[in-house]
Amino acid sequence: MSLKIGIVGLPNVGKSTLFNALTNAGAMVASYPFTTIEPNLGVTVVPDPRLDRLAQIIQPERVVPATVEFVDIAGLVKGAHQGEGLGNQFLGHIRDVDAVLIVARCFVDQNVARVATGAEAEAQSMPHPEEDLSVLDLELVLADLEVLERRIEKVQGLAKAQPRVVAGELAALNDLREHLQAGHLASTWAGLGKTDEYLQPVALVTDKPRLYVANVGEEDLPTGGPLAARVAARAAAEGTRSVVVCAQLEADLAEWEPEEAAAYRAEIGLTTWGVESVISASYARLGLITFFTITGGHEVRAWPLPRGILAPQAAGRVHTDMERGFIRAEVLSFKDLDRLGNVAAVRERGLARIEGREYAVQDGDICQFRFNV
Repeated sequence: MSLKIGIVGLPNVGKSTLFNALTNAGAMVASYPFTTIEPNLGVTVVPDPRLDRLAQIIQPERVVPATVEFVDIAGLVKGAHQGEGLGNQFLGHIRDVDAVLIVARCFVDQNVARVATGAEAEAQSMPHPEEDLSVLDLELVLADLEVLERRIEKVQGLAKAQPRVVAGELAALNDLREHLQAGHLASTWAGLGKTDEYLQPVALVTDKPRLYVANVGEEDLPTGGPLAARVAARAAAEGTRSVVVCAQLEADLAEWEPEEAAAYRAEIGLTTWGVESVISASYARLGLITFFTITGGHEVRAWPLPRGILAPQAAGRVHTDMERGFIRAEVLSFKDLDRLGNVAAVRERGLARIEGREYAVQDGDICQFRFNV
């Protein structure tokens, strides 16, 4: 499973700096708009101490962690849906991701201008996260409206020949249009989950799972300060989460020796990397779990999987032949293996389970799939 998360926000809020911290990919960073034109792509591992423990027990030749692909998408400005600031191009990149990481500027820096929100010139360097996020949401909603309008026109054309066939779709799309025209995100539309087949050709941006990052100054760590609290309140009102990160600090510490970086984090009250917090929150927001496979003692691998997926589909993530010819799964619990220290001991105590087609794989399961070729 390839998980792709887009980093989105207005210009100069710290998107590329956060991207560098997340992926250590060295994206270009500057304090002027549109430094990023083509999206930067980077892959980072999902931190999971369980994988480290499995490697310690199994001693494999190869350890393969789960990964997340982050996409640094250039900043949107007011009028982006109409092409301002190359907005149409940027919005197209957003449509390709699984989830959206929305970065809000919550730091003060007189050398970094604030862009396209209508503030007075002397206040351009001061953060206004709520206003910035409202501008961003408006542009995304307007962009979705344009895409939806084109789909409605196409369906109306089909209705001339097959009015009964497309009546339900047309009614749903018109209802969604009214919802967006009122300034609401597609994710809050009452029709979601009931008419998903109608939305597949549309690929709405505001329907994607979202997570907020309050990008704060180092002086506001670890809690984030009052501006981050406003972002957290907005996220909570939308039923999602926010994470406090000082992207510049995280990017700087990524270049330190690990022991020195850990000591500095502890000194300023950080219990974990901001990068780990972002990845963990992204996993949780998307409803993902991790299961593990041990291949003949040679490889230990972590696999991301949507919660609730059944064993045959989980086997298919490993290899399509496993899903087609699925017979059963032998399942061990990580907790049992961690406690007992080796696979043989888990089996001897009768803790290895045989599961069939209706078994929903659980977080931390260690699976061996039996299948016919």
